[in-house]
Amino acid sequence: MGMGKRKPVQEPLFVTHDNLPRSAGHPFYVKLNELLEEAGFDRWLEKRCARYYAQEEKRGQPSIPPGVYFRMLLVGYFEGIDSQRGIAWRCGDSLSLREFLGIAVGFKSPDHSTLTNTRKRLPEEVFDEVFQFVLKMAVAKKLISGKTVGVDSTLLEANAAMKTIVRRDTLEDWKEYVTRLMREEGVIEAHDEPSDEEVRRYDKTRKNKKVSNEEWVSPTDSDSRIAQMKDGRTHLAYKAEHVVDLKSDLVLAAEVLPADHGDTQTMVDSVIQAQVNLAEAGSEKQIEEAAADKGYHAADTLELCEALDLRTYIPEPQRKYRGRWTDKPAQLQRAVYGNRRRVRRSKGKQLQRRRSELCERTFAHICDSGGMRRTWLRELINVSKRYLIAAAAHNLGRMLRRLFGIGKPRALQGEGGFAALVQLILTELKMSFWQFGAISSAMVSPAALTAAA
Repeated sequence: MGMGKRKPVQEPLFVTHDNLPRSAGHPFYVKLNELLEEAGFDRWLEKRCARYYAQEEKRGQPSIPPGVYFRMLLVGYFEGIDSQRGIAWRCGDSLSLREFLGIAVGFKSPDHSTLTNTRKRLPEEVFDEVFQFVLKMAVAKKLISGKTVGVDSTLLEANAAMKTIVRRDTLEDWKEYVTRLMREEGVIEAHDEPSDEEVRRYDKTRKNKKVSNEEWVSPTDSDSRIAQMKDGRTHLAYKAEHVVDLKSDLVLAAEVLPADHGDTQTMVDSVIQAQVNLAEAGSEKQIEEAAADKGYHAADTLELCEALDLRTYIPEPQRKYRGRWTDKPAQLQRAVYGNRRRVRRSKGKQLQRRRSELCERTFAHICDSGGMRRTWLRELINVSKRYLIAAAAHNLGRMLRRLFGIGKPRALQGEGGFAALVQLILTELKMSFWQFGAISSAMVSPAALTAAA
């Protein structure tokens, strides 16, 4: 057999419908579309978003359907793409993703600027309701327990650099601020301008040096806060907090907050938001137990949870001195001691192991492999919109894994890909045989036999 050689491609003058490239579709995205179509996702979403578009006067081209926009955000999670430009390029490049979005061959896929305009047009309430709609799908499939939850948080890198921060009072950047200190101490003359090396050398030797959120702010993203990341770097960041169902591994609430908000301040609000999401999803379940790490331990938080009939399983951090209760209300002591007894039981230890496994897994899926560890959007509301849909995509992946054995499109790759594909085919055959059996039983039913006689 002779070797083929790559030749310049000459486009045909006339292109027929049969000559257009087609895709058989990705098995994962085919199943995801079937799940969304079964729940009536597009019809509900178009009806919900109709009020934010022109009703009478129609100028220019119509916008992309809301279902296409939110599907592109789902692609960003499942493909691990963090930027809107990357999502737009990937959807335009892949025939299987175009099939998933419902874009016919010959039509252009949405641009990244279209994603930005659509995000600005739709308010935050729509994104909350999309997240609750996915939870409603899980409730319909009876996949949510909702009794015991785990709470944990992590940091997200903001789209802002530390070198751009300025002081809140004088709006000086770092170099201007250090130069002023040098002039006040007499290191340089009033009219001298130090070099960058001199500024760095002085900055390293001066005492009482700190960078606090009360004094410094980012001019490009004022909602971000200075925080220390897990790897030790100091960066402008946001805080993401998850409330996870410890039985179904579904995220019941995903809150994005400024990074300087403490865990003890936000835990109760996140659990209440999770209860609201369950109620909006049509679930009658009540959250009764909450497990968290020792960073959430505070007497006021435990007392508030007890007032809300919420049993807590939060280990106490090691303290140098023993606490005294002589000058504190009795309900605080009762809440702390009750939490301490529950943590020491075997159930408390089991819930802590379960919490550390499932909560960290959700962060690994959404932040690390889902592309949300570093955001390319600015302002808290924009970051919250994108992150909430990523959490909804995670829940869809958990549902697909429960129903069909595949939770992500990359599960079909590697060593377990063949086994997952075989399981998917067996599930399809089982559903086909079930439908065939239902039709056959209907054909031989007594009513059918009487009609034939």
